[in-house]
Amino acid sequence: MIWLWKSAIVAIAFAATGGAGPAAAAERDLASEESNRKLVVEFYDRFFNRHDVDAAQVVADDYRQHNPHVPDGKQPFVSFFARTFAENPQRRSRIVRSATDGDLVYLHVHATQRPGDRGSAVVDIFRVKDGKIVEHWDVVQTVPEKAANDNTMF
Repeated sequence: MIWLWKSAIVAIAFAATGGAGPAAAAERDLASEESNRKLVVEFYDRFFNRHDVDAAQVVADDYRQHNPHVPDGKQPFVSFFARTFAENPQRRSRIVRSATDGDLVYLHVHATQRPGDRGSAVVDIFRVKDGKIVEHWDVVQTVPEKAANDNTMF
């Protein structure tokens, strides 16, 4: 949604200036954001749904992790999740929506350990630099059996 809104603003500015100046730069920035979003979404699907650890080729060697349960660095990250996938082969993470802001890519995810599991609502934030995922933050909330309202978490 945010990306579409930004695209509309840039398209109007681009048309108004005949494609020159700040609007052209803004268009390049949006293209970079979309490229980052596609990189993260493809990585996420391959790594967390297909358990394809080779997808981590887009993770920087000095990857910085803000989840306190996962170590810094590409190789420790891959090793941590290779063990997790072996222990939970049905684990899946469905991307519900994605957005970008500069070098950040946001994913809203429904993560489950096995079919029928209520799972967790996750917001993952990735920072991308020069075509590599260099940093990650996440917030995880268990999907409760009963909610105080009729809204879903997704």
